[in-house]
Amino acid sequence: MSRYFSSTHALSDGGRFLIVGLPGTKLTQEQIETIRDVQPAGFIFFSRNLENPVAFRNLVDTLRSLLNHEPILTIDQEGGRVSRLKVFGSEPPSAKDLGEKGDIALLRTHGELTGKLLRLFGLNYNLAPVLDFETAEQEHNSLKGRTFAANPQSVCSFAKAFIEGIHSQGILCCGKHFPGYSFAQCDPHLELPQVFKTKKELEAYEWVPFKNLQYLCDSFMIAHIRNLNLDPEGLPASLSFRTIHDVLRKEWNYTKLLLSDDIDMGAIIHHYSLKDTLELSLKAGIDLLLLCHRFPLIREAASILSSLPETIKEAAWQRIENFRKRLAPPLPFSLSEFQSIDSEIYSLREKVLGKERAKLRAPEDGKRSPVEIY
Repeated sequence: MSRYFSSTHALSDGGRFLIVGLPGTKLTQEQIETIRDVQPAGFIFFSRNLENPVAFRNLVDTLRSLLNHEPILTIDQEGGRVSRLKVFGSEPPSAKDLGEKGDIALLRTHGELTGKLLRLFGLNYNLAPVLDFETAEQEHNSLKGRTFAANPQSVCSFAKAFIEGIHSQGILCCGKHFPGYSFAQCDPHLELPQVFKTKKELEAYEWVPFKNLQYLCDSFMIAHIRNLNLDPEGLPASLSFRTIHDVLRKEWNYTKLLLSDDIDMGAIIHHYSLKDTLELSLKAGIDLLLLCHRFPLIREAASILSSLPETIKEAAWQRIENFRKRLAPPLPFSLSEFQSIDSEIYSLREKVLGKERAKLRAPEDGKRSPVEIY
């Protein structure tokens, strides 16, 4: 029997469904006590948590020591502008640049190097690849430069190579963002987008990469996007029983892990209470919730989740446990090994972009999304 179920502590009972973000590079005593009490499923890291390679690995090891279970330790390391670890290292080529190059071997190498880097820092799960595709709307939503191609078939080929590479290093992956942000006309970090595609249209286009790669992906991330053709009540996909249970769980028979996009995004916090968000998500069939930017709320969130019916929690918990069994243990840290991997990443960048373009990082062109500055 799980350690969680042998405990009567309400916070740790609810905490097992949360992946939380931390405010900075170091932990206060109060934060340490909160983590020990809540026992979250794991942690997600952002640029604000990254001081230098040694300090980051020390932070990861400290967090691991505070939990009574193997933690899920994750990050957004896609490539290009959404590459958290470029704070103290090289910026990997973006999905768009890799896709335009079109070299499957380089895409696989990108996955391998990403996996090596994450393992070195004690991480075990990457929130990548993006399975959305390139559209004109990317100028206004959060996907600019983050997609492999403009057609689903190419996205499938390129994402598959990346996943194979990252799997070769023991890192689990996440296909995102179902049911698709491709045609979102606003940034979900700021406001709730709406799309108007029929289910038939989605199946013919947006859902092709998710369908084709569902057996290779270790998890899917569910988007904060409204589509009245999927949920006539207007609930965003991340809160929608009709979208998650009826489509993914029932029609597709998808039994692996599902996690929400960050519930601290404007798409959610401007429209739904914390209580409604947590309850609707878990009841819909999501297993893990990302609470990335409001650390002071994790006690309240855990308490809310603990009050949900055991039948709902049991199903989600079993999927989390199945996922946890596959997490790779941390590797010993070595600064020289980091420098070696970082050098390989820069070499890959030159192969994809050429020597001159490789010197330039992702442009800051005034169209920035919170996705890259968190």
